[in-house]
This record gives sequence, structure tokens and C-alpha cells, in this order.
Amino acid sequence: MLDYPAMQAVSLVVRTGSFEKAAQALNVTPSAVSQRVKLLEERMGTVLVIRGQPCTATDRGEWLCRHMEQLGLLEEELMARLPALAEPDQPQRRATLRIATNADSLGTWFLGAVAAFARRSTHLLDIAVDDQDHTAEWLRRGRVLAAVTALARPIQGCRVTPLGSLRYLATASPDFVARHFPGGVTLEALAQAPSLVFNQKDRLQRQWMQLAFGASPDHPVHWVPSTQGFVDASLLGIGWCVNPELLVRDHIATGRLHELVPGTSLDIPLFWQVNRIASDRLADLTHAMVETARQVLVNPQG
Repeated sequence: MLDYPAMQAVSLVVRTGSFEKAAQALNVTPSAVSQRVKLLEERMGTVLVIRGQPCTATDRGEWLCRHMEQLGLLEEELMARLPALAEPDQPQRRATLRIATNADSLGTWFLGAVAAFARRSTHLLDIAVDDQDHTAEWLRRGRVLAAVTALARPIQGCRVTPLGSLRYLATASPDFVARHFPGGVTLEALAQAPSLVFNQKDRLQRQWMQLAFGASPDHPVHWVPSTQGFVDASLLGIGWCVNPELLVRDHIATGRLHELVPGTSLDIPLFWQVNRIASDRLADLTHAMVETARQVLVNPQG
């Protein structure tokens, strides 16, 4: 028999980040939660929770948490159809869906889809953020039920839906252009001008240079791990970068930002991948993603 009270304790410790918060959610003492987790780890012969601030799951712990998320979806559906099964005076548990997206989608169109879904659903969302080329790994490892990704090929066990492309424009402030590109934007000048880079996974600036000039030379960079920070840093003349057109088109229209090579946009195709086991129960979320993407992305699907 599966020890569901212990499994729920592990899931809540990971979701809340601490034994104390999990205890509050379960209305028991932190020592009781700790005992449940310890006994399950001893029974399985493996560590499930990495104790820390916050507590996180090991690989096996993540799989257990995913099982509890899917169980929560099934239980919520069952209670909706058979409400008499619910215990009197017990608050209804709301399932939490863990999904992943890239930071630029989160900063532009993704929350619009979430809002459309949240208006019709009782589900809660736990949104993880990673580069669009790496969110697929969250699905492969079973850490999320669905993800916005740049991977067109279906991940094993998942269904994929094309969304459209997020368009990027290479921009810089008028002052930055005057200082670093007095003779025009050339590959030689780009090799000397500092760009903005989100993190070590971010290759968008190099992709744009390859698209515009056929090469992507090494160049100085400022590290700015924020979508809105990219726009603000561009406006302040700190560096050049590619920004989502959705965030900079008004600044370009007013002259606060200049497009480095007008008409040279970088379009990144995006896809919505959903775990097949949960795909039917996430149909409303998938519909919200597709409908919102159709309104704001370029080359929308459907």
C-alpha cells in the first residue's frame, strides 16, 4: 500500500519550501511532518527532500511530487462529480498545476493566457521559468505537467501544439548608437559594443548577429537576468540587445530606442507541450494558451 499521508507531506514540504509551512497546511506539528518524510525515505531507501532554505526535492522526490499533483487533479474531478464523498467541514483541496515557460513569454503574453484560464478554473498554478530551449528538460524529468518550449518535436509521453513565434528586435538607445555605431551597425562594431545577456543559456543576441551578418563574434556583455531589466537597460544606454517586439515597439515609435538593423527581426517559434496523462484535464489551459498566442504572436497557428 502506498503511504499517501507521507507522500502528501513530502509534496507539501517541496511546494511550500519548509517543514513548518507544510505542517500548517496539514494542521499537524512540524515534527509530525518530519517523521512522515523520514519514514517514507527509510522505506524507499533514498532521500526525497533536500533540507535547506528552501527545501527542494531530489530527482526521485520530484517524481513523487508529480504523482501527487496528478492525484490531486483526479481527486478534484472526482469530488466535482461525486460531492457526497467530501468529508463534512473539510475545506476543498485545490489542485496545483506545475508548468514551465520562458522568461520573455512570462513578461509578454503568457500571463494573459493564465488569466483567461484562472477565470474559469479552480486550479492553482506553480510557474517555473527557464530558457525556451531548456523548458523541455523540465518535462522530460517529470518536473512539470506542461511547458512553453522552443522544441517542436514531441517529448516522449507528451502532446505538442504549435503556438506561433515570439518576435525579437535588436535595439539600443540613440545615445548608445551614437557612441558605439558612429559609422553604422557593422559586425566589427558589434564585436566591440557591449550587449545584454540574460544568463549563460541566452543565445538570442548571437542568433540575431548570425541572422543579420552571418557571424556572431565574441563581444563584451553585461549580465541582466530580467526581461523588463533588458528594456530598462536598453533605454538607459547600458548595452544593445534583442527585446520582444511586444515590449519595445512603443519605445521605437517614440524614438527612445532605435532598431539596429530595421526589418531584421528574429522570430522564435514556440510550442505548448503537455504530459499525455494530464492532457485531457489541462484542455482548458491548452485552449487559453492557444487563443492568447493567436492574438499576440506572429505566424500564429490555427
